[in-house]
Amino acid sequence: MIKSTDQNSNRRVVVTGLGVISSLGIGWQEFWKNIMAGKSGISPVTAFDTSSHSCHIGGEVKDFHPEDFMRRQKAEKIGRASQLAIAASKLAMDDAKMNHRTLSKHTTAVMIGTTAGESNILERFDDLKMDAHCLSVDNKYFLGFPVNGLSGNVSLELNLNGENSVFTNACASGSYAVGYAADLIRLGRVDFALSGGAEAFSRTVYSGFCRLLNVATDKCRPFDKNRTGMVPGEGAGMVFLETLEGALKRKAPIYAEVLDYGMSCNAGNMTEPSVDGICKAMRKALQASAVDISDVDYISAHGTGTKVNDRAECAAVYRVFGKRAGEIPMSSIKSMLGHTMGASAALETIACCLAIKNSELPPTINYETKDPECDIDCVPNKGRKHKIKIVLNNSQAFGGNNTCLTFKKQAI
Repeated sequence: MIKSTDQNSNRRVVVTGLGVISSLGIGWQEFWKNIMAGKSGISPVTAFDTSSHSCHIGGEVKDFHPEDFMRRQKAEKIGRASQLAIAASKLAMDDAKMNHRTLSKHTTAVMIGTTAGESNILERFDDLKMDAHCLSVDNKYFLGFPVNGLSGNVSLELNLNGENSVFTNACASGSYAVGYAADLIRLGRVDFALSGGAEAFSRTVYSGFCRLLNVATDKCRPFDKNRTGMVPGEGAGMVFLETLEGALKRKAPIYAEVLDYGMSCNAGNMTEPSVDGICKAMRKALQASAVDISDVDYISAHGTGTKVNDRAECAAVYRVFGKRAGEIPMSSIKSMLGHTMGASAALETIACCLAIKNSELPPTINYETKDPECDIDCVPNKGRKHKIKIVLNNSQAFGGNNTCLTFKKQAI
């Protein structure tokens, strides 16, 4: 997104804090424990009535209490996506052993990706307007709706005064946010960054995907021959980024180094993935990171569980990696979380960092029948130990946006 020959551009960027709010747990420890155990966070939807739909399941976060992370008065004035983003940001900041006072003295950026933003605020407004007994609507519904509120509310809550942006590149948004934040640090424009994605469960988004006939009725089965679709979800994933030099100086925990990224746009069909586009993103990432195809130890797949997406992603991996494609472990945590839209790439970034840190591969659960068109090692049903140095994180989104982030084991 922003590249330069500036003398600061050789600064190395590392992840030193992880914050997770998900249907598989709050905090990265519970999240990772359940991921590696192959548990499912998908359950019947309770956030809204699904009786008029053919689908009734989702990756809903049901044990989240915003007042655990912010004042009740604050929580009541903002949307759920902002609540999730603030909570995940605080967890990431605490995990990095940083505090508000220290960060407020430095330039700290906040970069957040999302798909629908605070759509649930607009949905509540619509419900009120449809109520015959409702004579007026509180202006908080209008003040809380703009999508830029996600990063703004995090910055306000944590008193951070660096660059502040929201990326709305659909399901690749989290990767855009992480990549841009890493660029800002690499170029010396900010000292630290909180970056990732947040998505609240949305009736609008859920209904849209159901109408597209893309939602599975029972479970998400990425790469399985009998897969029937994705499962919508919600959550937030935020990472704390800083320079390697700074992290070593303050003896911070280092999960992984952010090497670089690749991006492309299919510039074709709005919803169908392009093998060429996915290839371009991966090749750009490998080239920018100076990584050879023989160096890649694991690929975090976009892996939505739809027929077209999984087939296209596997074809792209074979085109880029050749014979190695079937040997590189490539799993999808969406099988457990559902598709968390704008938060998905961020939560998968966190999974990549933990895979590197712990030398563990997360599984693709619900895998039963091999698909010849998806002839990969999807780490079926059970996670396993595996030496990992270099990881790719793939994301593909509506609008034809493709991203690939590259991470490396503790860079010292």
